[in-house]
Amino acid sequence: MKSYIKRMLPIMIGIVLSFLVPVMVGFDEFYILLATTILVYSVVASAWNIIGGFGGQLDLGAAAYLGLGAFITGNLLLKFGITPWIGMFIGGITATAVAIVIGYPTFRLGVKGVWYALSTISVVYILQTLFLMWEEVGGPVEKWLPRGEASLYYLSFRTYIPYYYIALVFLIITLIINRLVEHSRLGYSLKALAYDEDAAMSLGINVQRTKLKALMIYSFIVGTFGGFYVCFTGFMHPVVDFSIPFSIEIVVLGIVGGLGTIYGPLLASLILVSLKEYLRGTFGAIIMGIYPAIYAIALILIILFAPQGLASVLKEAFYFIITKLRIRTMRGG
Repeated sequence: MKSYIKRMLPIMIGIVLSFLVPVMVGFDEFYILLATTILVYSVVASAWNIIGGFGGQLDLGAAAYLGLGAFITGNLLLKFGITPWIGMFIGGITATAVAIVIGYPTFRLGVKGVWYALSTISVVYILQTLFLMWEEVGGPVEKWLPRGEASLYYLSFRTYIPYYYIALVFLIITLIINRLVEHSRLGYSLKALAYDEDAAMSLGINVQRTKLKALMIYSFIVGTFGGFYVCFTGFMHPVVDFSIPFSIEIVVLGIVGGLGTIYGPLLASLILVSLKEYLRGTFGAIIMGIYPAIYAIALILIILFAPQGLASVLKEAFYFIITKLRIRTMRGG
C-alpha cells in the first residue's frame, strides 16, 4: 500500500498542478493558449505512443486522423447542426475505419519501417488534396464554425480556459489508456514486436492483428480529439488540419520524449512546443527562417545528450534526488 501511494503521489501532484495552471498564470489568455497548444500536441503524441512507442511502427499518419475528425465534426455542425460532442465520436469512428482500410492490407503484406512511414504520410497528402478539391465539405477557403450564445452546445467559448480543461481531460484519458495498454496482453505483444518481430511471430503472436488493434486505438483517440481541435481553432482548412509537418512533429515528440514511455511525449511537448513558440515570438519577426534553425539545433543537442529520451533524464534526476534525500536522512538519524 505504501509503495502504491509513493508511486501515485507524483502523478496526483502533477494532475493537481495541471488543473491550477490558469490560476498560476493569473488567467492570462496568452499563457493559457500556450498551455492548451502544449496539451494538443501532448494528446496526439501520447496516442501515437501506442503504435509508435510500444509497437515500434513509424506512423506518420497522425494528421490524417486528426483532420478527418476535424472535418467530420465541423461539417456535421455546419450542415446539420449536430453538436461537436456527438460529432467528435463520429469523427473518431470514421478515422478508425480509414485506419483499418489502410492498416489491414499494409500489415497483411508485411509492410514496415520506412515503407510503412511513406504509406501513412501518403494518406495525409491524399486526404489534404481530396479535401482541397472537394469544395462542398472543404475547399481552399477556411470554413468558420458558428459562434453563438449556446457555447457549450457549439463547444465555442470566449476564453481559452474551457478549452484548456477539456484538452486536459483528453490528456488524462489518453494517459490512462496508455497505462492500460502497456500492462495488457496487447502491450506485451506490441513490445515484443518492436524488439524483434520474427521472434514475436515464433512465440505465436499474431503480428497483423496486434498492429491493427494498436492502430485502431491510436486513430480513434486522434480522430475524436480532432473534433475538439476544430472547435479550439474555430475553422477548417485542409492544409491546416491535414498538415504533414504536424505529423512529423508528433513523431519527433514521441522519439525525443522516449519511445514506449508514458510521460515522455508529455515532457517533450512541454519543452519543445514551449521552445518553438518562444523562438517564433522572439526571432520570427527578426530574421526569416531563423527560429526553425535554432529549434533544429536544440533537437540535435537533446538527441545527442539524451539518446534514450527526455523521460530517461527525468527518471535519472528523480532517482538522484531520492538517493540524496535518503543519504541525508540516514546521516541525520
